[in-house]
Formats: sequence, C-alpha cells, structure tokens
Amino acid sequence: MAKTPKHTSILFIGAGPTTIGACYRLRDLGETDYFVIEQGDKFGGLSRSFVDEKGFTWDLGGHVQFSHYEEFDKAMDEACKEEGWLGHQRESWVWINQEFVPYPFQYNFQLLDKATTDRCLKGLELRTLSANPSNFKQWLSREFGEGLCDLFMYPYNFKVWAHPPELMNHEWISERVATIDMSRIKKNIESKNLDVSWGPNATFRFPAQGGTGRIWENLGAKTIEDRVLFNTRVVSISAKFKIATLSDGSEITYDKLFSTMPLDRLCHMIEDKELEQVKHSTAKLPHSSTHVIGFGIDGQPPENLRGKCWMYFPQDNSPYYRVTLFSHYAPANVPRPGEQYSLMVEVSESNHKKVGDDLIAECLNALIQDELLLDSKRVISTWSTRLEYGYPVPGLERNAIVLPTHKSLQPFDIYSRGRFGHWHYEVSNQDHSFMQGHEWIDWVFNGKEEETIWKK
Repeated sequence: MAKTPKHTSILFIGAGPTTIGACYRLRDLGETDYFVIEQGDKFGGLSRSFVDEKGFTWDLGGHVQFSHYEEFDKAMDEACKEEGWLGHQRESWVWINQEFVPYPFQYNFQLLDKATTDRCLKGLELRTLSANPSNFKQWLSREFGEGLCDLFMYPYNFKVWAHPPELMNHEWISERVATIDMSRIKKNIESKNLDVSWGPNATFRFPAQGGTGRIWENLGAKTIEDRVLFNTRVVSISAKFKIATLSDGSEITYDKLFSTMPLDRLCHMIEDKELEQVKHSTAKLPHSSTHVIGFGIDGQPPENLRGKCWMYFPQDNSPYYRVTLFSHYAPANVPRPGEQYSLMVEVSESNHKKVGDDLIAECLNALIQDELLLDSKRVISTWSTRLEYGYPVPGLERNAIVLPTHKSLQPFDIYSRGRFGHWHYEVSNQDHSFMQGHEWIDWVFNGKEEETIWKK
C-alpha cells in the first residue's frame, strides 16, 4: 500500500488517461515529487476494463485506439509491448428500416428505398445554408435538411446525448460529424457506391488481451509506480491553504492540484467563499449517464453481423444507441475464442430521457428484433454497469462557464483537465485526454502553451 505523503508538489485527483499522460511526461523529465488519489481500485478511469464471472472481458463503452499525436502513439506502443496489438479496418453501420447502411449515413442513404432516398436528397437541396444556427438542432437542419434530420440526425443524436439538440451548442462538431459534399452524395446515388472511409478512426488498433483497461493498467504501473493511493476519495479542498482532505480523514498539502474529476464535482468540494461562484455556475453544466451492458453468447454471430465493429441505432424500438461486436476487437475478449461472441450495448440516460425498469430485458429483446441475436437462450453471461458521468454534453452555456472557471481556479494553482475536467467532448478521446495531461506538464515545467484544450 502506498504511503500517503503529508505534502506533495503536484497532487493528482484521478488515475485515468489524463493523469497518466501527465505522469508519463513527468517520468521523461525525471520528476517524482507528485502523488495520485484514485477512488477506484485500479488505473484507467473511464477506460478501465472488467472480466465477468464467466470470463468475458468488457470495456466501459466502445473504446478504440486511434491517434492525433505521435507522443500518444509512442506511449501506446510501450503500454502493450508484451500483449501486442490487433489492427482493424473500421466497419461501422447504421441499422435503420431493418437494413444495415454504412456509416456515415449521410453518404450512404442511397442504399435505402427510392422514396426515402428522394426525400433525403430533396431535403439537402432545399437547405438554407446562409442561416446562422444558434444551437445544434438548427445546425443539423442547416447542414442536412429535413429528410436526413427526421430519419436519422434528430433521433440518433437524442438517443446518444439524452438531451434535445436545441439545448446543445454546435461549436463541438469539428471532426465528429461528416458534413455534406453534394457532388459526392449524388455520385454515390448514381453509382450505388459504399462510402465508408470518412473519419479519424477509419483504422484503429486494440490490445490483444485485457481490453482497453490493460493499456492504462500497464502504463500507470510503469509511470506512476507506487505514488498512488487507490480506493480513496478527495472529499474537500481548501484552495487558499492548498489542503486536500481525503475520505480516510487524512490531509495532504500541495503546491499544485491537478484534477480529472468532473468539473462540477471539483468546484462543489472547494470550501473557499472566494470560489463560491464557480460552484454555482458549474452546477449548470449538463451531462448524460451511460448504461453499459454486455452479453456473452455461445456460438458464432449471425452472418449479417460478422466483420462489423460497431453499429448505430437511431430508431425507438431499441433502447441502445450503439452496439459493439466486442469479440471482433480481440478473440481473447471471450473465454472460448471461435466458439463464442460478445455484444456490448450502450444506453444513455438523463432527466430528459429516462430508462425502463428492466433495461437488460429490453435490450435483449431489441437485439433479437434487430437481428443481432438469434435466440436469447444462447446468452450465457450478462454484465452491466451504470456510469453517472457518461458524456460531457456541450450545452448552450458551456464555454461561458468552463473557460471562466479555469481562469478562476488558476490563481489558486488548481487545474482541471480531462473528459469531464475540461468538459469539451470534441477533445475527450483517450489520445486527447492523455495529451491534456502531457501538455499541462510541459506548460508547468517548460512554459510551452497547451494546444489540445486551447486551440481545438
């Protein structure tokens, strides 16, 4: 067990990709005066993996490894040097009107019936591109037109975000949504071409063993070593006196505090009256919760499912917005490779979107209806968890809250980074999160400006 110091130069809250990215850079610099507090029992945060009682491996959602950064690639190579990596060509699909259509849907809707294709095309031709959208719903309408929006964009985005798109901003889009090229769409309609190569994750890799969590368990152990205390929470912070009180009653003083917990929770536990305003403002930041349910299944997947990576489900017959053929990522994700397969489903929840009392049964029935499972009797293992903080929803007031909060905390040497620490979905993938920590250390020690959070 780690010995908790009375004082540390940098106190990290959370032992996920962002903190590990920071400590990876600290190792490069030869710095060891830091300590990590983690409420869970292992490294990884939202990128942990679990093995259920039947031997099936599960992630906390559909994580894949692709990168915008050379430094992240180097860290990934080190992380799974022993286990190795499996490379994949992305096959993502949309299940709609009882058919699989390749993603992105807006470049492949011509595979549906002629009436639907004509309606989508007409909506695109009638768009008012000069309109200046004030929210995400208006942006969707401007970019995709009535046909595509009614069929896919509106229902799917509500299912994934669990918030009405009119309550979200559109500043987060970046490379997350494929925008429209009319000449490309018309060419696809004429040729019936499958247009599947868009996006930064067209190819990706996955650990050969241990799921996504193996990456961060290995990298955390190699970089942080024993400078971490698991199963412990920070319960209060004195910003003025730089004291963090832990759930075991002990206290740690620090020079700098680096938090990866949700920004609203961080601000809520700061006791100082000088920061009372950020406590109230960050409480307005919206988020969705995520239910992750895994089904371990005997036999081979149905023929129409083989080779697919993940699938999107916009229609309301199913509670889930995404299903991942998780056994396709790595054979070792099932206990008997070649004889079993696994499906991992994700369901969003919020005050705007409730879930049923028997969600697992609902998902199981929907999997059969959506032709992903032939017989419920073949399911030999069921695993589930609920993440209170699943997606950092980009609400209308996000930038007006998050950026001033950073500025209010910085004079007290408190810094918030990561998926929920910075609350910017567009830079919350594992590579982004890792580099938020990595770049913060470069800023602290070398004065180099952080690029990921300020320039994206």
